[in-house]
Amino acid sequence: MNGYQLKTLGALLKKGFAFNHLAIPGIDNSPVIERFGEQMRLEEKCLFHSGVSAGKEYFQRLHDRIVIGMNQGIATPVVRFADGEYAFYAKSLQCNGLYKQAESRKTIETALPLHAKCLRFVSQYGVVAPLIHPGNSNPPKRFFYIFEKKDDGGALALRFLNFLDENQIVITGENYIPFYVLYAYLSSKLFAQSVDGKKLCIVNSTYDEQTVCNWFARLQSKPDISFTKIPDCYVATQWRNMKDNILKEIPSQTEICLVGAGIGALLVSVDVSRKFNIPVIDAGHVLNMMNSREDKSNGDRMFTLWQNDVGN
Repeated sequence: MNGYQLKTLGALLKKGFAFNHLAIPGIDNSPVIERFGEQMRLEEKCLFHSGVSAGKEYFQRLHDRIVIGMNQGIATPVVRFADGEYAFYAKSLQCNGLYKQAESRKTIETALPLHAKCLRFVSQYGVVAPLIHPGNSNPPKRFFYIFEKKDDGGALALRFLNFLDENQIVITGENYIPFYVLYAYLSSKLFAQSVDGKKLCIVNSTYDEQTVCNWFARLQSKPDISFTKIPDCYVATQWRNMKDNILKEIPSQTEICLVGAGIGALLVSVDVSRKFNIPVIDAGHVLNMMNSREDKSNGDRMFTLWQNDVGN
């Protein structure tokens, strides 16, 4: 299997992708690196498509997709994938990190076909934002390199790429952005001001209305915010049972939606975007920032610390 996984990475490298340093002007990652260690610098190096030369171009591309989706009423799910998702798709209960994601391996296996179907929809109509860097993909110098350890933690991203390949899901220069570009965008002044006056629905387990409104106000934005509560666990495996009730609670005139649902954010984002024909963004940690609950994410994350609230 490991050799097959290498083929999936090799296919991306042959199709115009390469590792490059991600930098977003105005963002300072040093406090996060100082807290969690120098190994975090590996996460600043991620896959770029040959059609994009700098992080600010990915930033602008994402912004353009969101604005067009809002203005034209286009279903645009934008979903992140990192170690938790990678473990889930590998049928491992290591997906249960900061939050309860799966009750058992059996529930993961039952849920995987729906996840694959939704991932296919995102790849066709939205944006896939996986965390792929040298530390979790062990990019080989030669494609015939073979891993010695089957469960090497450094190969998490490769196992995810293998899952995509098995399910006929293709990453392209059009549907891909680096994981951290999404964090940078959602925490920016540009995003906040793009939703100024818009009907924004937050789908999350927690919502501190005044704190969230204050967060947007600091960035000179005043969206019309509604809130739809979602369970704080097992959305990834129980979405079918809760879907109808949650979709009914989202206001019909919603123009953009932010989702916090752990690994289940994929399923929520796809179904909400399809029902309302709007951009739906897997916001994760940034929702914790809006609620002043960074502690729920174990502290600050990379590419969310804008200097002097520049926010682009």
